[in-house]
Amino acid sequence: MKHFLVESTYLVPLATLEAVRGAHRAYLQAGIDQGIVLCAGPQASGAGGVVLVRGDSQATIEAFFASDPFVREGCARYRYVEFRPVLHAPLLADWTGPA
Repeated sequence: MKHFLVESTYLVPLATLEAVRGAHRAYLQAGIDQGIVLCAGPQASGAGGVVLVRGDSQATIEAFFASDPFVREGCARYRYVEFRPVLHAPLLADWTGPA
């Protein structure tokens, strides 16, 4: 399993984001339920968001985000950074797998 930090950059004004945010969060919750998304939230700066995810490949992760309402509505673009979680809290052992 590959792990990624996914960084979004917002492309539209806050009012436009707010109109789509509920659908976006519901979509990410579905990703949590499927075991793809570990956690997600907006950046403190308000410029975008951060999502920790896992999948078989970057292509799989990109396909997941291609259906995100923020992408479909032109509200955000994503940057994918693959990383290897060699250190983690014990509570993440099942999610990260062996180091």
